[in-house]
Amino acid sequence: MSQQPIHNVPTNIITGFLGVGKTSAILHLLTQKPAHERWAILVNEFGEIGIDKSLFEGQLTAENGVFIREVPGGCMCCAASLPMQIALNQLLAASRPHRLLIEPTGLGHPKEVMQVLTAEHYQPVLSIQKTLTLVDARKLSDERYTQHDTFNQQLGIADVIVANKCDLYSDQDKVRLQQYVAAHCQPDTIIVQTQFGKLSLDILKGRATNYAQPHQRQPDHSHDHKHEHEHADNDPSNTLAAVQDLPANGILSANNKGEGFISTGWRFSPDIVFDHSALKTCLSQLRAERLKGVFITNNGVFGYNLTDDGLTEMQLDDCEESRVEVIATDIPDSLEAQLTTCFLVSK
Repeated sequence: MSQQPIHNVPTNIITGFLGVGKTSAILHLLTQKPAHERWAILVNEFGEIGIDKSLFEGQLTAENGVFIREVPGGCMCCAASLPMQIALNQLLAASRPHRLLIEPTGLGHPKEVMQVLTAEHYQPVLSIQKTLTLVDARKLSDERYTQHDTFNQQLGIADVIVANKCDLYSDQDKVRLQQYVAAHCQPDTIIVQTQFGKLSLDILKGRATNYAQPHQRQPDHSHDHKHEHEHADNDPSNTLAAVQDLPANGILSANNKGEGFISTGWRFSPDIVFDHSALKTCLSQLRAERLKGVFITNNGVFGYNLTDDGLTEMQLDDCEESRVEVIATDIPDSLEAQLTTCFLVSK
């Protein structure tokens, strides 16, 4: 017997710039998922290795009604959105979800993602609901953010601005946020302040209204939107670094650059075990716009998240292998050697 068509799946984009707490917000929303519902998450990462899927699956799985697909290697809107469409179609078919959450990379253009989701093919399948844009108001004093087209597009498409990490704001930060939203967002955009990405499930509900509105600052796709992918063995015929076979030494690295940033990521053989203490010290000393990682250590499996506010650690149930991705304007050549000094066991 053939299955009924998938119809009117409530769909939310949850976007925001690097390190603002999108993954934490989604994880918190998932804790409120009704037990009988199946939720699907489509995650896009700027880096080639792909970390978020491991972070999600380390805490939630299909047995919990959570289904995850990952599109590593840059914007979902690149390459005519074909990788996104393939992943989305597979995810919908596998999960037949009650709700779909889409997390574009912090360097991705949500307007182009929205254009894919509202294409004729998906109109009977998806019901586009509120778009959430997470913002750290402290960054509004930094021209690297306010002059970045992607940052401004993320605000312009929002139905809800989520002012995350609000406990760290000064009074001036709060005033600047109000002024910036008034200047760059649609008049009906609301602001919600929160800490640690703690959002109520109700914030997702309601039709999106701002994605079809003209935006004050359109990104120029004629420059700086392409991503240059560099795999460790420089063989473009290979599969994505996120899924290709590991080399004999058990370490695979891959690079990407675009939007004014570069990323370097590593995958490590499951046989490699990290010294927990040495690893935590190593990661906490790094300087980067963003770091995410999952590691098999002698004390268990841990996920890591590094932003300007420091390193956070979470214990995970399991992961297939250790992975880490660093995004910065400059990444030292010595970083791989620093990570290998944390090896405890390697068969």
